[in-house]
Amino acid sequence: MRSIWNGSISFGLVSIPVKLMNATESHAISFRQIHLEDGGRIRYRKVCELDEEEVPASETVKAYEDADGTVIPVTDEDLASLPLPTAKTIEIEGFVHSSAIDPLQLDSAYYLSANGVPAAKPYALLREALRRSGKVAVAKYALRGRERLGMLRVVDDVIAMHGLLWPDEIRAPEGVAPESGVKVRDAELDLADALMNTLGDADMDTLHDDYREAVEELVAAKAAGEPVAEAEAEEPEGKVIDLMAALESSVRAAKESHGDAHGNGGEVADVHPIGSGRGGDAKKAGASTERGPSKRATAKKTAAKKTAAKKTATRTKAAAKKTAAGQGESRGSAKKAAPGKAGGKRAGGGTRKRTSA
Repeated sequence: MRSIWNGSISFGLVSIPVKLMNATESHAISFRQIHLEDGGRIRYRKVCELDEEEVPASETVKAYEDADGTVIPVTDEDLASLPLPTAKTIEIEGFVHSSAIDPLQLDSAYYLSANGVPAAKPYALLREALRRSGKVAVAKYALRGRERLGMLRVVDDVIAMHGLLWPDEIRAPEGVAPESGVKVRDAELDLADALMNTLGDADMDTLHDDYREAVEELVAAKAAGEPVAEAEAEEPEGKVIDLMAALESSVRAAKESHGDAHGNGGEVADVHPIGSGRGGDAKKAGASTERGPSKRATAKKTAAKKTAAKKTATRTKAAAKKTAAGQGESRGSAKKAAPGKAGGKRAGGGTRKRTSA
């Protein structure tokens, strides 16, 4: 990689010579402007508005326009004479946890490389110190004619630097949030959670620029003289009136999409019909994920089991009572029949005695 800046990192009294390289690159397709009639290039020329003559770059300088319209020239020599200690030095101001840096401040990203063999040891020292502390370094540096704020962190075995916007360059989000009074129901959150679980984790390595690929195919088709395929016009979507229904449809569509993508219809999220929209019915519409059935469904099954068990116990008790009652009647009849049976024996016996006499 080509370096865009050479200087050093100031780490206390330790100076680490480094080279600065861009950590990112743009893959956007570049276009030229042409005259459609004959294909000639359209170029921009710097023309002085007073004499209407083209001015070469060597005669062009910067200028500051005051509030009253006064123009004050500022040359490169004027800027070079300013006392700027960070002109060739990345000065570390201190260390913070990365969570203290607002992502809104993040700007361009760079790699810092040790410049020369003697720089390898102090470079590795700073890298390992950052790695062990779990912190990032906040530094000042100058690039392209202005002083900037930066954050140094470890990426693999390299020290990376992110340009940061100054805190006063971040706008406050005034008037951006929805008006107060908007309420989100638990049932809606349940469906939103189900949708998030169904979509799953984003695989950053598989994401790509579909629009850029479409532009490349368009250019290739036009260069080959082939007809250009026209995209089907999409019907404009209406306003979402029923948020619950929209969430339900989104969960179902995501489930089908992910099932097709993985080649199976694995259980990702179950969507149930939406009831009357009240809190209790709406919660029944909440989708369950791989973690298993919802607490409400489990409670419902448990209650059904308990009810069935109670009914069974009731029937058993009733049958037992009937059996006990039948046994009691049998014993009572047996007791009543016992004396008669004995008298009969005696009578029988007495008859037999008289007969023998």
